[in-house]
Amino acid sequence: MRTRIFTLVLCLAIGFLNAQESILGFTSENTKKQQQLEAAFEAQLDAGNLDEWMQLMAAEPHWVGTEYGEKNAKWIQKKFKSWGYDAKIATYHILFPYPKVRLLELTGPTSYTAKLTAVPVEGDAYTAQGDALLPSYNAFSTDGDVEAELVFVNYGIPRDYEELDKLGIDVKGKIVIAKYQGSWRGIKPKLAAEKGAIGCIIYSDPADDGYGRGDVYPKGAYKNKTGVQRGSVMDMPTYPGDVLTPGYGATKDAKRLDRKDAPTITKIPVLPISYEDAQPLLAALDGAVAPQSWRGGLPITYHIGPGPAKVHLKLEFDWQLKPAHNVIATMKGTDFPDQWVMRGNHHDAWVHGANDPISGMVALMEEARAVGALAKKGNKPKRTLVYCAWDAEEPGLIGSTEWVEDHKTELQQKVVAYINTDGNGRGFLGAGGSHSLQAMVGEVAGAVTDPQKGVSIKERRIAVDMVRGGTEDFELYALGSGSDYTPFIQHAGIASLNLGFGGENGGGEYHTIYDTYDHYKRFKDPDFAYGVALANTAGRITLRLANADMLPFEFKQWHKTVSGYLDEIMKETEKMRKEVEKHNRLVDKNMYALAADPKKPFLKPEKKETIPYLDFTPLQNEMTSLKKTIDAISKIDVSKLSEAQRNALNDKLIHAEQALTSAQGLPRRSWYKHQIYAPGFYTGYGVKTLPSVREAVEQKDWKEAQEQIGVLSSTLKRFNAHVKGMAEM
Repeated sequence: MRTRIFTLVLCLAIGFLNAQESILGFTSENTKKQQQLEAAFEAQLDAGNLDEWMQLMAAEPHWVGTEYGEKNAKWIQKKFKSWGYDAKIATYHILFPYPKVRLLELTGPTSYTAKLTAVPVEGDAYTAQGDALLPSYNAFSTDGDVEAELVFVNYGIPRDYEELDKLGIDVKGKIVIAKYQGSWRGIKPKLAAEKGAIGCIIYSDPADDGYGRGDVYPKGAYKNKTGVQRGSVMDMPTYPGDVLTPGYGATKDAKRLDRKDAPTITKIPVLPISYEDAQPLLAALDGAVAPQSWRGGLPITYHIGPGPAKVHLKLEFDWQLKPAHNVIATMKGTDFPDQWVMRGNHHDAWVHGANDPISGMVALMEEARAVGALAKKGNKPKRTLVYCAWDAEEPGLIGSTEWVEDHKTELQQKVVAYINTDGNGRGFLGAGGSHSLQAMVGEVAGAVTDPQKGVSIKERRIAVDMVRGGTEDFELYALGSGSDYTPFIQHAGIASLNLGFGGENGGGEYHTIYDTYDHYKRFKDPDFAYGVALANTAGRITLRLANADMLPFEFKQWHKTVSGYLDEIMKETEKMRKEVEKHNRLVDKNMYALAADPKKPFLKPEKKETIPYLDFTPLQNEMTSLKKTIDAISKIDVSKLSEAQRNALNDKLIHAEQALTSAQGLPRRSWYKHQIYAPGFYTGYGVKTLPSVREAVEQKDWKEAQEQIGVLSSTLKRFNAHVKGMAEM
């Protein structure tokens, strides 16, 4: 009897909790319907499809312009049509360079000619296809034939050049050799050219990406001595997309820049090489021994140079217009056909691309298939769904950027949000994006079970963050660049997300001939369990955005996050001021000279310019005002709104992200319109939040910093007015 009473009480308690459950943006009645729909959606997902489709799509190299790339696009289109979507191919004609001449040789004091060839490995037949079809190179390097002394510049990022300045080493007229990592690869030749270098070589050091991390392929997942990372070095922090059609679609008859006038092609030739080819070059260097933090994993003493190592670099490319085929698949919404929820993943790869991007592409397709199966049973989405398979992402986010530029006005009117995925593997949820979507993504993450641990992916994400020193809160990271969300959020001002799993799928296959189906099955996600988890997560987010009574944007967490960004800049500015004051005191008291090692050369430092006080009051005032407005709209009860009020509110929510953009864009790069998130001018992929102010401070341009404080405060004022309009519904 006691057992029966306990069971009855437990059932009543569960029933009460379920009755109290709510989903952000849904009425209590529609919450239950949505939960049932998501359960049915999850039940449809099949890992076997992901496995089968990856084998097909990654069977051959398929970079932009290849026959196999077009074949994949047409196959994807056919699949979407079979699932009930209206699927079309949108083709753009973009400039793409193919390597014709690649020569790198050490000409003194000894001689060595770089092999520039990755070797196939036993047990992976795919690796015999790649290098001969697409040699390793950096797309959008300029052509060039240069010979000069070599200088080792570590990762080739700003602080490395600061260290070189301290050592009195100048790269003007030299060829630099830099390690991959530390920043996006395109920053390395960009900065080297600004410093006067005439050529750039990039290699993967085994300490970062090779035997220093673990066994190399094929025994282990990591980069072997001949592996080379391909990749674009286009100046994407200026603008991504086709280099000849900045800001508008690269249609067949589009007006194009002359190639010599394209600002995003590098100013100096640049070539990636393996650590096998890098070792003789580095070993031939002399001069100062590199600082401890610069030394890598090769069995040599790392010297900086310049020289006596002298190298000859010759590059020549075949510059042609190539077709980029985007697949656009649409399922019209039942209630709000002119409100679009968009999903995207690219389908082109540098070689086979099993991990990057096919692991994400097949998850998107399985998600779309399951949604289509539900629609055929009468569960069509209320809002229109648009699934996209982008082409030409690898050479510079080109397919997505051209499509967004070509349809920008319509997208700004209709798109609720864009959800992006890319490569995927075992491990933890990585989720970044507009912080107005953070609360909703956290709810979804709490509803998806981690395949390995049996807890929610939210719980596992928080656990990892806490171990690394984070908080107990579920948080989105801010979006910089590096994938197809960039034109949506940073150019068109559309709320965006980027999702993927990883952390337990390390390896050195990135952009090499070794990114194959065999490598993926051994080391990444052997059972495609995390591919299904990605489809489940992104699919639930898509369905919630598609069916919500009130779109699930939440601004309290947005305000907390953006306030944190402002605090960071203010504290950093004050820290810089104190450091300058300390430096100047030490110079006055001759402390640097007294502390110097008499056996080493000493450059007497000069006093630094005093940092003026910046007036952050306009930003602080706007953030205070915004808090009051956001507190007011957070009290809106969706169940008490009329249908007309709800529709009007949703229209405001759709356009909220656009209110955070500025028509003039960021200083020196007007393509980037968003005032809260942007890729850094000298980080490339890495984000700069409140970028116009933050980068002016970092560059010590105090006049511009104060000007941009005014521009940003005006943007926040517009955003505040937009949000106030919601409270008045």
